[in-house]
Amino acid sequence: MKLINYFKCFLAILLLQTLLLPKSHAQNSYPTKPIRMVVDSVPGGTTDLLARIAADGLSQQFGIGIIIDNKAGATGNLALDYVMKSPVDGYTLLVCANGNLLIKPFMETGTNFNPMTDISPVFNTAELPHLIVIPSSLSIKDMSNFIAYGKANAGKVFYGSAGIGSQPHISGSQFSRLTDIRSEHIPYKGMGSAMSDILAGRLQFMSAAYGTVRSYVKSGDLKPLAVASKKRISALPDVPTATEVGLPGWEMSAWFGIFAPKGTNSEITKSLNEKFQVVFDDPKVRSKMIEIGAEPVGGSILTFADRIKSDYKTYGQVIKESGISFN
Repeated sequence: MKLINYFKCFLAILLLQTLLLPKSHAQNSYPTKPIRMVVDSVPGGTTDLLARIAADGLSQQFGIGIIIDNKAGATGNLALDYVMKSPVDGYTLLVCANGNLLIKPFMETGTNFNPMTDISPVFNTAELPHLIVIPSSLSIKDMSNFIAYGKANAGKVFYGSAGIGSQPHISGSQFSRLTDIRSEHIPYKGMGSAMSDILAGRLQFMSAAYGTVRSYVKSGDLKPLAVASKKRISALPDVPTATEVGLPGWEMSAWFGIFAPKGTNSEITKSLNEKFQVVFDDPKVRSKMIEIGAEPVGGSILTFADRIKSDYKTYGQVIKESGISFN
């Protein structure tokens, strides 16, 4: 009898191990094929550059190929829809900027996407704080001088952006309200056209991520007055923060994140987060990012999720207060 009971117990343990093996094996063997990283912009931009840095590093970490798939269009909706409808197996990831995720729900009528629940955060690669820049043709020394200039020229101060509802628009509007400068917004179809006009002196200021204006700041054609972040950026250590120039409420950064379809196994997203952290902790990678004005971020999935929640609330409040809309 004891022998029979022992044999039954042995069979039960063996069966349990057999049932558990496929799941454990699947998790431990991930990935077994190339991972597709869908980028919501055209090749050559900051999002694409950071995606390729992440892909190269992840390929080395996992020892597999990584496919970069640029799906630009519909202000990021094309890439977002593709990833949201992809299998939740960890083989399709989204790389995008925060504007396409956090601004659209407040600006586009009928948008059902909720960044809090409809997609899974994986890793926050970097952020590029906005700068207030002015053309060098303006004889202005610092931010206090510019605020005085703006108030003295009410209605004659123009700023440009990549379009209504874009980050430069929202940031420029918030800056104008905080400084009490009565400015006029000029929307363009892209930052290239806006850049041409500010360089020519037809615009008096602009809020833009450092990567967008980097070459013109280096050449001296544009002068940075302040950076919209809590601390100074490594690429421009002499440029004061918003708080240092008396504008503690003005904070705006373009950050770039990596996401997975909702429902992706948490062990897979955790593994990806850890691998990406190794990639972006590499001194050579960090140096390359700082050169283009990108401040490395990183951190846990929970920390990234908390930032998304906080920024989503902030954007909603700023857009409501400014009255910005597509109508």
